Amino acid sequence: MKPKFVIIILLTVLALIIAFQNQEIVTFHIFFWTISMSRILMMVGFLLIGFLVGLLVSKRSKI
Repeated sequence: MKPKFVIIILLTVLALIIAFQNQEIVTFHIFFWTISMSRILMMVGFLLIGFLVGLLVSKRSKI
């Protein structure tokens, strides 16, 4: 098997393990909103927000 394929399989298995271990519902409060969702969705959401903020900051600093 190709090394790239093995890495993709390992990362997929790791992502599935993390997802299955973080299924409990968490509640957090932002200003006057109360949001309840599964922990994995929260982690992915914050990861995407952090990625977008980092992307915007890096583009802005190049100007």
